[in-house]
Amino acid sequence: MNKQGVAFLVLLLLAVMQCGFGQTVYQLPFASSGNSIELTVSNTATIPLAGVKIEATNVPSWLKFTATEQRIALLKAQQEMAATFTFSVDKSAPVQKSQTLKFILSAPTGEKWTKEITVAVSPPDHFELFQNFPNPFNPTTIISYQLVADSRVTMKIFNLLGQEVATLVDGQRQAGYHGERWEARGFASGTYIYQLLLIDEKGNRQIARKKLVVLK
Repeated sequence: MNKQGVAFLVLLLLAVMQCGFGQTVYQLPFASSGNSIELTVSNTATIPLAGVKIEATNVPSWLKFTATEQRIALLKAQQEMAATFTFSVDKSAPVQKSQTLKFILSAPTGEKWTKEITVAVSPPDHFELFQNFPNPFNPTTIISYQLVADSRVTMKIFNLLGQEVATLVDGQRQAGYHGERWEARGFASGTYIYQLLLIDEKGNRQIARKKLVVLK
């Protein structure tokens, strides 16, 4: 690289953990906040530079950056300065799907450099069936849950007599966060029980139940 130019080195903080894929892929914790990527910008020129810009691009909607652009007002000759990008990971993020982020550094001279970082979101660390929302409701509610691994999922609705009144899903779901909609139009007001049964790829079974209220 031209010695009169600007070089930059990417340093990833402990919030972003490295995973052993074929190429370097950094694991992001599922549904997390306070994650950081720190880029160290080094001015290898013999004169100071003003107005250096670092911009994060190719950012998916499930990565919520506090700011996608950082500026360094003045970078002295042979000086290094850090630009820190903080972000959260939305629960809707696809799990274990690689995503390449691009960071573009622009020098006031018009020169540009690009650094690519590949990330993937780790699966949830536990299975959970959440309380439906809204609750009570009329006529529609969402029942959400998260899966540690790809699983066969069956979700059913029962009345208080234990009679099945609806099946919301009966099929394969990937690891991550999901939401199933129940349209209760035509059902009487009252308390119902929703049940989630999952069978993961190893044959392990888990069942969770919660109550919901239809109020008309």
